[in-house]
Amino acid sequence: MPARIRLQRHGKKNQPFYHIVVADGRAPRDGRFIEKLGTYNPMTNPAQIVLNEEKACQWLKNGAQPSDTCRRILSYKGVLLKRHLQIGVEKGAISQEQADVRFNEWKQAKETKIANNVSNIEGEKRDAKKARLEAEKKVNETKAAAVAAKRQAAAEAEAAARAEAAAPAEGEAPAAEENTEA
Repeated sequence: MPARIRLQRHGKKNQPFYHIVVADGRAPRDGRFIEKLGTYNPMTNPAQIVLNEEKACQWLKNGAQPSDTCRRILSYKGVLLKRHLQIGVEKGAISQEQADVRFNEWKQAKETKIANNVSNIEGEKRDAKKARLEAEKKVNETKAAAVAAKRQAAAEAEAAARAEAAAPAEGEAPAAEENTEA
């Protein structure tokens, strides 16, 4: 019974959400599994991964083979590094304390890198939002200027029409008065 660490798909259409499970290699993708190790949500930026690292390391030690995607996830979370360091401890190449120190240093560096990426993403979102607002303000100003020009042109045309209508009436009135005198 070859055990595999792989993804089990959940979620709606076009909104995948995965469970990271240990399953028999012959079982269907979304079928029976032995143990659930965590979850993986690729829809967030960066992807959200919740993983029980101890169980995953234990399953790797027992011979479970991860799928390609799960191998990348385990590497990203440091499970493969932890397993590698544990092999060194078992062989006597390094002590458990040295392995823990190396793993904690790597984990701190990884968390710092992830935090920097998250802050960069948030900064880019703020900048994009600010740029959209500026573009929207420019568009609104041009629309307002066009509306004001149109209203002014309509007001001038109306004033000219009133003046034209008033001017002949004044011109006709004296002419009518002259005819009455004669």
